[in-house]
This record gives sequence, C-alpha cells and structure tokens, in this order.
Amino acid sequence: MTLGEQVIELIEDVTKLALLTAFLFVALQFYLKRRPLSWGESFSRHRIAVLLAIVLSVLGVKIVEDVLGKESGPFDEAVLQSIHQQVSPVLTSLFSTVTLTGSLRFLVAAAAATTIALLLVRRRSEAALVAVSTAVGGLLVYLIKIAVGRARPSLWQTEDYWGSSFPSGHTLGTAAFATAVSIAAIRIWPQRRSAITFFAAVWVLLVGLSRLVLGVHWPTDVLAAACLGTLLPLVISLIATATRDIRTGRQKRFPSP
Repeated sequence: MTLGEQVIELIEDVTKLALLTAFLFVALQFYLKRRPLSWGESFSRHRIAVLLAIVLSVLGVKIVEDVLGKESGPFDEAVLQSIHQQVSPVLTSLFSTVTLTGSLRFLVAAAAATTIALLLVRRRSEAALVAVSTAVGGLLVYLIKIAVGRARPSLWQTEDYWGSSFPSGHTLGTAAFATAVSIAAIRIWPQRRSAITFFAAVWVLLVGLSRLVLGVHWPTDVLAAACLGTLLPLVISLIATATRDIRTGRQKRFPSP
C-alpha cells in the first residue's frame, strides 16, 4: 500500500468514527430526553463529559478491532522502531523512572492515600470514585490480558513484565487513577479545572510513552489502555451523578409528608 493510499484510508477511518460518534451522541440525547424525571436534564448539564465518553468508547472499540484482526501490526512496528531510533539512552533512563509511577505498587499506595485523605475531609463520593476506579481498572487489566493474550514486542532486548502485551497495565491504571483524582479535584476546586486536567493528561502521556520507549508494549496497547482507563471513572462519575440528580428530582416532586 502506497503512502497516498494509507492517507486516504486514514481519512476514511477518521470520518467514519466522527460520524458514528455524532450519531451515538444525538441518539443518546434523544433517548434520554424522553426518559422520566431528570435524565435529560442531567445529560444537558454534562454533555461534554458524555461526548468524551462516546469518543473514547468508539476509538477504543476501533483499536481493539484492529488488534484482534491483526491489522495494526505495520503501524505498531513502524512507530515503535521510530521511537527507538530517536530516543537517546539518557531519555530512556529517565523514562525508566517515569514508568515506575504507573506501576501497580505505586498506584495502589497512591489510591489508598488519596481515598483516606478524601474521607478525612468528608468527600465520600469522591473517595469512592478513586477507590472503585483504581480497583476496577486493575481487574480489567488482568482479565483482558488473559483474554487477548497478545505477544509483547521483541524488536530489541527489554525487561520482562508480567502478562501479555494488550492492554498496557501501567497506562490503563494511571489513566483510571489520574482521571478519577482529576474529577474529584475539579469538584473541590472547579476554578483550577484547566491546570488539573493538564497535569493529569501529561502524567498519563508520559507513562504511556515510557512503555513505548522501553519497548515493552505496542502503541495500540497504550492507546487502547488510555481510552479505557480514562473512560472507566468518567462513566462511573456520570452514572453516579445522574442517579443523584434523579433522586433529588424525585424528592422535589414527591416530598416526604
């Protein structure tokens, strides 16, 4: 396949994904507005988060489809080889340290400390979001690795890690924890939304990139993990918020005698 054909195929894929995302967003909006109580109102207040969740879902499904269909091989190998050729040994050593912040040991300790801190300041829903997102993220990594069983890259000598390649556990865990903490922090300090989102995104990006620099994951392992890890706490938060809105709306309409 020539470069021109690859570009045309990429444009077609992006167009299809954009159209599918738009259709799902409009269809969901139409459906929820016909639901009783405050489903439609909750959707309207959080439409950006809903749109982001749909984008992540569509993109994640596309990546998984390509991985299972073994269509992402040329892309994965080309990107990984390019990164390996461009990154210096000094940066590789730096990314070896960065990748530790996405390890299970670090994330469990950070999640436990964050959950306790949130409970101490009486932010129970935020504490639950962080704890559940981190725990479910770890469980998903374990189950998906067993189900897919994708071989890790062997383009050069690398350190051995547990499990198969898909998805990147470091990236998924970091994305789940960082997104959950971001949602909790934004609720507490809404005026710092931009800074909180920026730092969370940079952390996830660096951890994901570290897995590629070290050569222990394919790019699609990292992309799918970032999508799923970000999607998980986002969906949990949306469902919890919608449930709370409905309960509040029911109490307003039918107050206790």
